[in-house]
Amino acid sequence: MSLNETIRPLKFVLLAIVVALAAATPAQTPAALDSLNMLIGKWVGEGTSEVGAGGGYFTFEKSLNGRVLIRKNRADYPATKDRPAVTHEDLMVVYPDAATKQLRGFYTDSESNTINYVITVSTDGKTITFLSDGRDPGPRYRLTYVLTTADAITLTFEIAPPDKPDQFRKIIDGKVRRAKA
Repeated sequence: MSLNETIRPLKFVLLAIVVALAAATPAQTPAALDSLNMLIGKWVGEGTSEVGAGGGYFTFEKSLNGRVLIRKNRADYPATKDRPAVTHEDLMVVYPDAATKQLRGFYTDSESNTINYVITVSTDGKTITFLSDGRDPGPRYRLTYVLTTADAITLTFEIAPPDKPDQFRKIIDGKVRRAKA
């Protein structure tokens, strides 16, 4: 029997062991993603925007074996004498980016907008800021959640023009509370 014929079966055994060990290793939530756990759940509330006063809800839930967070959002603004009712829906996937070692979010909505966010968490864990990636063309966006109690958050959404990327103007101001399970 040649050396090559002896080694070939060993390669398959080693490969089988590696595959078995990988399958047996439990998936772990990346530590950075855990810093957003305060957002998990359903939140309902009201606020004001350029469209007017309205209400709605959003949810954050873990997905893909805890590797990402999915945010779904809906806001409803009733009709006024000047405009019909408006409904806004959006979806965001939040994930740890291994290449940049940052939390990131990909946002898309019912108006065909997309935003690539870089996410930071304050040292006390009570403020989470989603800031659009400065490398993307167009306006800058900033979405901020501030935990005011264990079950209440204030949120703001701001926009800055492309030529003044640090001069944000508030577009949405709201308060939400955790929905009872």
